[in-house]
Amino acid sequence: MASSSYSNSPCAACKFLRRKCMPDCIFAQYFPPEEPQKFANVHKIFGASNVSKLLNEVQPHQREDAVNSLAYEAEARIKDPVYGCVGAISVLQRQVIRLQKELDATNADLIRYTCNEIPNNTEDGRRIGEGGEGSSSSLNQSLSGFYYPSSPWNNDPCGDAYQRGSNNNM
Repeated sequence: MASSSYSNSPCAACKFLRRKCMPDCIFAQYFPPEEPQKFANVHKIFGASNVSKLLNEVQPHQREDAVNSLAYEAEARIKDPVYGCVGAISVLQRQVIRLQKELDATNADLIRYTCNEIPNNTEDGRRIGEGGEGSSSSLNQSLSGFYYPSSPWNNDPCGDAYQRGSNNNM
């Protein structure tokens, strides 16, 4: 946090407003002279007077967060005057929903592939993985490379352990 009281250069706010930067300037700590566009955006959207009032009402330890929030919202409003941050949040929420559906579909495919037993023999009687044309050893290797996290509620993703005979105690 650069303060104009320690340097000869006025803060970005005072420079933009063309006024002398006083040692007790409320803007100096949050709008350093190296970031003139930050204050320009905030001023364009909220106005210097409103920002000054807001900073005076906010607790000193919360001011930096308030300025960062104002700067983010101002930049978003300049990019999207109608929706601002809400537009960006909406786009991200739709993306999360789309990716969640894609993940669910992929997980369903993985479960479906693990539940279907792969036959040990090909149509001509050769065992899978013995070589020759149409060898499926790569299929076995690719299926064995999947990682299936165990669930505390259901350790059998297919739900058919009883039908496959793994429950032989009866």
